[in-house]
Amino acid sequence: MDGRPQLGRRRASPGESTGSHRVAPPGEATGSHRVLGETKRGIAKWPIVAASFVVLLVLGLLGWGWADSILNSRAEAQASACAEGDSTLSVVAAPSVAPAVTAAAERWNQARTVVRAHCVHVRVQAIDDQRVLLALTGRGNLDSIGGQPAVWIPETTATITQLTAARPALLTSPAEPLATTPTADYPCAVLTADAVDEVQQRASQVFRNYLQEPAQKADFARVLTPGA
Repeated sequence: MDGRPQLGRRRASPGESTGSHRVAPPGEATGSHRVLGETKRGIAKWPIVAASFVVLLVLGLLGWGWADSILNSRAEAQASACAEGDSTLSVVAAPSVAPAVTAAAERWNQARTVVRAHCVHVRVQAIDDQRVLLALTGRGNLDSIGGQPAVWIPETTATITQLTAARPALLTSPAEPLATTPTADYPCAVLTADAVDEVQQRASQVFRNYLQEPAQKADFARVLTPGA
């Protein structure tokens, strides 16, 4: 101390240099730091809300698809398990074509074909056309041909014409030829009677269509034209 009075030091104002240092104003970067005190910017919320909505929508669609798939799978499982039980389809065929029809029926039965939630088993009998015609027209006993058939495959359309003339109510649709030879055309007739229920009626139509598929056509060709 030199005895002289000490004068009070003046505070440097922002931006003013004080020796080798300068006071930085608020908000100005100082080296690697920034002076606190400036207002923080807010983050928009709508993108988050929109993204959340999209996620929920996707999850909802996936859940609906899964539930629908489960219901369809259960329906298919019930159908394949013959939910309504078994049913027998009686088919009578001319002896000359019965082996081909029997081969088709065996494939049908092995596949456990389902019609209206019933496993339909096809039973084929080889019986002479005139014997069947007599039984169906009431001039013979149905028991002699194993009861009322649902499907009849005689050798010729002429035999079906005789049946239609005698009992037109037995046929609700025209018979469809399955194969043609010089002497026969093997019409497949779907029959309607009190002893043929709705499941058997529908199964008859499905089986007739089945007989017209390529694999069954090949059987007809093999049986009717051996060595060809």
